Amino acid sequence: MKYFYALIEQDEDSAYGVTFPDLPGCYSAADQIEDVVPNAAEALELWFEDQAEVEPMRLDQVRTKCADNLAAGASLIVVPYIVNEHRVARVNLSIERGILDAIDKAAAERRLTRSAFVAQAARNEILGAHR
Repeated sequence: MKYFYALIEQDEDSAYGVTFPDLPGCYSAADQIEDVVPNAAEALELWFEDQAEVEPMRLDQVRTKCADNLAAGASLIVVPYIVNEHRVARVNLSIERGILDAIDKAAAERRLTRSAFVAQAARNEILGAHR
């Protein structure tokens, strides 16, 4: 997993705009602050579908590149990027029995396998989309 710095800007009465200083054309928006990171993470995922992997810029580089925006009130956040390798790995997990029963019930209600449910729940937690 990699982390990219994103610049958040908001004009009065507008959505939060998110751009990635080291990823030209990668941007996102959110009406609510709690949706900024999940939406930005989705933008990263979509951007990398058509782009080669790149190493994230260091914080000092981002601060230098965005100095004017930051001085004008913008903020920086860290956005996780989970590389989609599409490879499945078999693992052994130990989970308390009551939680396992709850997972199985929730997975069945959503017509998911246990593995798919756990992977989706983990992704949502990492990306902050677990509300």
